[in-house]
Amino acid sequence: MQRVRLGDLLLQMGMITQDQLEMILTEQKQTREKFGELLLRKKLITEEQLTEVLEFQLGIPHISLYRFPIDPTIVRLIPEGLARRYLALAIKKEKNHLTVAMADPTDFYAIEDLHMSTGFVIDPVIAGKADIQTFLERVYTIQETVEELRSLVPKEEELEEEVTNEESPVVRLVNQVIEQAIAQRVSDIHVDPDENEIYVRYRVDGILQTQQTLPKYMQGMITARIKIMADLNIAERRLPQDGRIAYDQGILAVDIRVSTLPTVHGEKCVLRVLDIRSAVFEIGRLGLSESNLQHFRSMITSPNGIVLLTGPTGSGKTSTLYAALKTVATPELNVITIEDPVEYRLPGVNQVQVNPVIGMTFARGLRAILRQDPNIIMVGEIRDAETAEVAVRAALTGHLVFSTLHTNDAVSTITRLVDMGVEPYLVASSLIGAVGQRLVRKVCDQCAQKYSPSSMEQIWLQEHDFSVSELTRGRGCSYCGRTGYRGRLAVHEVVKVDDTLRAMIVARASESEMRQYIRDKGFYSMQQDGMQKAVQGMTTLDEVMRVILQE
Repeated sequence: MQRVRLGDLLLQMGMITQDQLEMILTEQKQTREKFGELLLRKKLITEEQLTEVLEFQLGIPHISLYRFPIDPTIVRLIPEGLARRYLALAIKKEKNHLTVAMADPTDFYAIEDLHMSTGFVIDPVIAGKADIQTFLERVYTIQETVEELRSLVPKEEELEEEVTNEESPVVRLVNQVIEQAIAQRVSDIHVDPDENEIYVRYRVDGILQTQQTLPKYMQGMITARIKIMADLNIAERRLPQDGRIAYDQGILAVDIRVSTLPTVHGEKCVLRVLDIRSAVFEIGRLGLSESNLQHFRSMITSPNGIVLLTGPTGSGKTSTLYAALKTVATPELNVITIEDPVEYRLPGVNQVQVNPVIGMTFARGLRAILRQDPNIIMVGEIRDAETAEVAVRAALTGHLVFSTLHTNDAVSTITRLVDMGVEPYLVASSLIGAVGQRLVRKVCDQCAQKYSPSSMEQIWLQEHDFSVSELTRGRGCSYCGRTGYRGRLAVHEVVKVDDTLRAMIVARASESEMRQYIRDKGFYSMQQDGMQKAVQGMTTLDEVMRVILQE
């Protein structure tokens, strides 16, 4: 490999100035920091620019670790201390050559050190610093704990003691899985049993990714530890169980909802991570367009009536409801919610947990709430005719009611209430409006780039009256795990019930007739709202089609 100094190369390409080069070299002598890391810390270049220079100018290939099979036995050919010092991850062994992913593949001292330590000829490739750190943690931290567990298969009578001892390897392993999940912004952790293995999968931005594959014999210990943490019965393996973990490790403090389910290969566990730090409870940050925000504000500040949200599980309905409550709840108002489960604690709001085992259903709880002199009521979900009837009558007797309903879109909520047995005149009198929403992934702002729409995209845009010459998508970088997306945003449709729509409801007009009416009034569907956000560079057309058109 030709020994070209990175600074000289960047200077030749006009990416830094002579003054900047001298400043970095001077600071490097004082801090002993790597040249590339100093450039990134000073924000003189981006990680993507650095990768581009190394890949195209020096001919060092770039790889995505997320699309590469990582073998822990190969990773461990490099001692942990050296791997962490040089941010080096061994990924492939062929005869006397070892392919090593490095954040700085121009560090010839590191390459020589790795060669002396391993005895292999080192073939460096480029990978993102954050990617390498993630995989080093995964292999050297969790894998060490897994190795400890290999010699630990406790007897049935010893199991409870083993999974309650804080120094036990199984306790450390479960903690490490949870802490990695929190660090990677995971919404759900799946522990999936298979015939011969256990898969630990993380849901990031709505997409499941396999994180770890663990030996089958660990299944009983891991499941028992999760049950102990969630205060569940570890001896009951035939019935589903639900619980909650208040996970607090100093700087890490989250609520975790736990669900277990018996399968043919043993119990599956799903842990939903409820991180109050990342939750959005501000109505202005929900991603509503200007007109939708205006309509929604007027709906939730009505003196009485019912406002419904619709969307599938995991579409952000609860966050929208909490944001609405936070907007309208004041010390002068008595605000009560009934939820299953209570996901986040809201100050100044009385929150009630549903418990069907003892007969505390939504309908029964809602009747009790009406005797508590409420101003605003939030019902977590309208699941049956009884709850729908009580909610509608509460809205008609001077209360403001928020709730959710499972339908495909906002207009369908109207006909759904009628189908559930609520008289059309009651629906027309009580319903203020309905909001439909879905969550789409946001384009990663670190690697976003413009591109010309394909012919199919142009056709789709034109069909919906959009005309653009450029769209935005992510190239994929270490910041977004090479997906091109990071984070999610909501796309909405808001239907506000006016006098004409009320008359149509009473007259039992069809869904298509009501949809045509609101369309003629300039209604913006979820699909159009998603396309508008794609045109604005916030998401992609592919993502809008994946989430909305799949239905």
